[in-house]
Amino acid sequence: MAYEEILYAEDGPVGTITLNRPEDGNMFTPRMCHEIRDCINDIRRETRTRVIVLTGAGERFFCIGGRKEGMEKTTLYAGTLPTLEMYESIDRLQKPVIASVNGFAVGGGNVLQMVCDLTIAKESAVFRQVGPMMGSFDAGYGTWYLEDLVGKKRAKDIWYRNPKMSAAEALQMGLINKVVPDAELQTATRAMALEVAERGAFALASVKAAFNARHGGVAGLARMAHDLLLRGYLESEESQELSQSFGERRKPDTDKFGH
Repeated sequence: MAYEEILYAEDGPVGTITLNRPEDGNMFTPRMCHEIRDCINDIRRETRTRVIVLTGAGERFFCIGGRKEGMEKTTLYAGTLPTLEMYESIDRLQKPVIASVNGFAVGGGNVLQMVCDLTIAKESAVFRQVGPMMGSFDAGYGTWYLEDLVGKKRAKDIWYRNPKMSAAEALQMGLINKVVPDAELQTATRAMALEVAERGAFALASVKAAFNARHGGVAGLARMAHDLLLRGYLESEESQELSQSFGERRKPDTDKFGH
């Protein structure tokens, strides 16, 4: 599929989504949000890739938030920046997503890296929430996920005072996973992605679903049960014996249970 505001490329088991608006801080627009969502939905349906990397084009910006370009002036969906669709698609994807932060991750861009499963950043990267300085806020992913990562008091400080955080500070507080020299970001990101790709795909999908279920309510629990637990169970010898015995109108062979 051809995209206008993102790039997508595959290299072995690693797929890379690049936010491709460097002239505007890689800010996401309605089109970019939908393109990321559509790209990830396509990734869900293929088995070539094991890990996805999300990064920004250029050397200065990962992403500095969102811009409402060309949207209708309405309080209905057509007038709402579809960031949730983008965040939700990352959560629902049964493959780990690694944020490779190549510069400023500000506002919605910082939330975007938080939603990813892992984050690696170059030393000069900067992290910040600026919403209240502009009369804006994020009362969902940007608060819940941040609190999980750094704790409630620190999360409130980040939202109330809006401090700039270096990559080293972000690492120390648990906001990100790893910091590397600027020139090593791409190499280190790929090494991390390949390491994760060596793990069991089904096991990783199950663990990711378990982490996300607590935030997803009934949808999160249903996703874990439907996509993972039921699939694994229905392939078991116990399930096959029960199905066969039911179809053959006989009592099941209980010696096959629990194996």
